Amino acid sequence: MQMESFLQAFFPNILKKTNNAQQDTYCIFKNQVLTLFVSSLYLAAILSNLVSGHSTRTMGRRNSMMIGGMFFLAGAILNTSAVHISMLIIGRILLGFAVGFTSLSAPVYLAEIAPARWRGAFTTCYHFFFNLGMFMADMVNYGTNSIPRWGWRLSLGVGLVPAAVVIVGAAVIPDTPSSLVLRGRLDEARASLRRIRGAGAASADTDAELKDIVRAVEQDRRHESGAFWRLCRREYRPHLLIAVATPVFFDLTGVIVVSVFTPLLFYTVGFTNQKAILGSIITDVVSLASIAVAGLAVDRYGRRSLLMLGSAVLILSQVAMAWIFGAQLGTDGGKSMPRGYAVAVVALVCVYTAGFGVSWGPIKWVVTTEIFPLEVRPAALGLGGAISGVLIFVQSQSFLEMLCSFKYGTFLFYAGWVVVMAAAVAAFLPETRGVPIESMGVVWEKH
Repeated sequence: MQMESFLQAFFPNILKKTNNAQQDTYCIFKNQVLTLFVSSLYLAAILSNLVSGHSTRTMGRRNSMMIGGMFFLAGAILNTSAVHISMLIIGRILLGFAVGFTSLSAPVYLAEIAPARWRGAFTTCYHFFFNLGMFMADMVNYGTNSIPRWGWRLSLGVGLVPAAVVIVGAAVIPDTPSSLVLRGRLDEARASLRRIRGAGAASADTDAELKDIVRAVEQDRRHESGAFWRLCRREYRPHLLIAVATPVFFDLTGVIVVSVFTPLLFYTVGFTNQKAILGSIITDVVSLASIAVAGLAVDRYGRRSLLMLGSAVLILSQVAMAWIFGAQLGTDGGKSMPRGYAVAVVALVCVYTAGFGVSWGPIKWVVTTEIFPLEVRPAALGLGGAISGVLIFVQSQSFLEMLCSFKYGTFLFYAGWVVVMAAAVAAFLPETRGVPIESMGVVWEKH
């Protein structure tokens, strides 16, 4: 968003503000059309999450990922060829549909093919590669930022590559045994399970695992009501609470500040355009390292422990950022931040990123894909995705306005929510480390 060639083509007024020394630092990027460009993706993801829950169940996890890949390809083509802001927004909407389909089907796919003892690590891979994509995008932005006029076009055009990878990848992988059994394709489910477990897996072990899957599916079929209505029934109220609370808490960590607006945040504290992107790349590297640590630790120390540790880090880092912004920029944003404090902000963003990367970032996907019984899993994930989309849309549409109005209080707002989240985890979230995904009902019975 802060690339000069992009701003010159679509937001020349913002480019003028960046060159105005008298401009309130907090308010440089305050522009509703710019934030609509960002948030339109999440608005589309809300709608597609509600649809993708049904398609993931009836058409299969693999086919749902294929649909998402096609939306990715269409959105990337439209954004790359854009000549007007409306084309950019429509392209972002198509990308939002893609996010809705893939963000539900991909984590479910990983959770359902993973052995129980490695399920946390498998599902953490989703968040790891999501952040690897962000790192690669920032690297592309860093390389294309200095290209005049059409650098932004090259940056958006690179999105065609991962779109093609998703389509081709979904075409060559088998669907999950659970999905195939759910659709009555038992022989294909057996072949899929043997392919996933490898040639070295004992036939008796795969047959026993398939029987567990069939038993879980038969339990699912005994319910007559639709999955969404079923989720609202009394026996599933704890599941409904987790389905709603997990995405709400994930989005109220303040992650939207880091994942979307990091370069703008660094620009706000005084870095040049190129250095702001470089700072974002540094946080991407920290994020990847911390997620890798989470992948190694989540099945050893459990979900709850990492969430509590990460919450403490998030609170401290955001309070420290609020103090620096308040002390150095004041409330009018008319001051310039000394370089030492600006570097401290970068360091604190890295600390925040590390705390998020070992806790709420990957564990959201681990918990939401494993904790629900098969009969309500797609519905719960679809509901959670829609709620997450609403919150991300509201935050991405309002964050620059919040930063302009609340100043440094924006960081205290998110820190306060993390305190609430930590208390909720301690009180309500059951530990699911090492529990087979077909046996999650036992966890809830003992809760």
